[in-house]
Amino acid sequence: MAMLVREEIARAASEVHSAARRPQALSAVLSDLDRALRAGETRRRQPAPTGFAMLDRTISGGLKPGELMLIGGAQGLGKTTLTLQMARNMAAAGANVLYVCYEHEERFLLTRLLALESTDPSDEEDESGMRLRDVVLQLERTAGQGDASLERVAATAPALGRACARVAAYAERLLLLRGSATYTDLAALGGHVAELRAADDRPCVLFVDYLQKVPVQPEPPSEEERVTRVVEGLKEMALSLEIPIVAIVAAEKEGLRAPRLRLHHLRGSSALLYEADIILILNDKYKIVAKHNITFNLHQAQAFHAWVVCTVEKNRAGRDLVDLELKKRFEYACFNPQGRAVAEVLLDERIQIE
Repeated sequence: MAMLVREEIARAASEVHSAARRPQALSAVLSDLDRALRAGETRRRQPAPTGFAMLDRTISGGLKPGELMLIGGAQGLGKTTLTLQMARNMAAAGANVLYVCYEHEERFLLTRLLALESTDPSDEEDESGMRLRDVVLQLERTAGQGDASLERVAATAPALGRACARVAAYAERLLLLRGSATYTDLAALGGHVAELRAADDRPCVLFVDYLQKVPVQPEPPSEEERVTRVVEGLKEMALSLEIPIVAIVAAEKEGLRAPRLRLHHLRGSSALLYEADIILILNDKYKIVAKHNITFNLHQAQAFHAWVVCTVEKNRAGRDLVDLELKKRFEYACFNPQGRAVAEVLLDERIQIE
């Protein structure tokens, strides 16, 4: 396996280097496409749907190999919830997925997946699931008993048992990694992805939660330079290994104080705007909807708290400046994946790039 990984990295690096040194005749490109079709290699080049219907339609079917998607938003709006649910959806659909989180342990992420799998995220009337807090309590309660096991959990909490069975269906394809701010740098990420990619011919996707935590050695003199090197490295990795990459991005303090978070509020470097193919910005709907929607209909105003506006601020391959909204189901660590277009007028409609 180690030899396969080294060969995969060497092949990707060689292709990038060769492409940079000399142009290719169109006939050579056609020949390479014919070879890939005969070998069945085009499976990896198909868009990988995120599982969020409205978003997938907006980005032409899903994430494509070589694309870098960035997701920004204030704390508590569900960036990890959204990306982990995307990762789950892609793994359940057959892709190999690596989810690297620099803030939470693997078991923390697993409890969120168990809560999600205990219900149908798109069915808000489903009351058979187990809320996230109850999943944690049930596991803690069972852990204190002498014969504790997942089998016992499944027997004492049927909803959790069903969730375990559903997770098991894609468990081999979804890899979780607690990222280290010291060791899990771009080279380590590339090695893990190359190993996963070499395992079989399934599509492969990398999630990074979050970008500003990826270490760079030696440490650059400024955060702007460090973020520039990381985002450029992630984009190069997406292209060379022919995979989509999704990365969460932190926002500047100025953006968190602004009436509405926009893409120029992402923290660290203007390279974020240029390197990304797709940028999603999350905002609390209640905070950015035009005030007349709140003033004259208090009941409706309270309902806005249940929604997060997901704006496609950049979409290199299709429509951008599209405002979608997702219903929170945070008690089950998920969003309703159906979503819909925002009907109300929002604040700060014009994008101002400094």
